[in-house]
Amino acid sequence: MVQIEQIFPSLTWRIRHEAMYPELPFDSVKLASDFDGIHFGLYLDHKLTGVVSLFYEGTVYQFRKLAILPGAQKIGLGSQLMTYILDFCKIQKATKLWCNARVNAKEFYFKFGFHETNKTFFKDGYDFVIMEKELS
Repeated sequence: MVQIEQIFPSLTWRIRHEAMYPELPFDSVKLASDFDGIHFGLYLDHKLTGVVSLFYEGTVYQFRKLAILPGAQKIGLGSQLMTYILDFCKIQKATKLWCNARVNAKEFYFKFGFHETNKTFFKDGYDFVIMEKELS
C-alpha cells in the first residue's frame, strides 16, 4: 500500500541522505530553504520510503531532492511521487515546474514531459541539467 502526504522538512533528511548522498556528511542534505518549502513523503506499507520537496516563486515551482530509498527503487515509487507533485502543482495553478536533474536520471523526467534546457552544472560529484515542464 502506498500513501503520499505532506510531511515536516526534517523527515526528508534521512531519505535524502541514504538515497542521494550517503558518502557525504548528513548535514549536507539539509537545504537552507527547507523550512520555506512544501515537503511530501511517500509511505510504502506505512514506512517512509520516498520524499520530494517543492519550492515556489509566484506560479513557478521547483522540486528538489526527489529520493526513494535504495532498496525500493525501480518499482514505480518515484513515478507515483512525480505524478503526485505534478497534480499538486496543477491544483496550485503553477505555470511551470523545473528541477536540477542528475544527467544520468534525465530519461526518468522525459517520461513526464520535461525537456532539457541548455543549463548544466557539476556539483558534489554529479553532472546536472536543468529540466522544465510548462503546466499551463
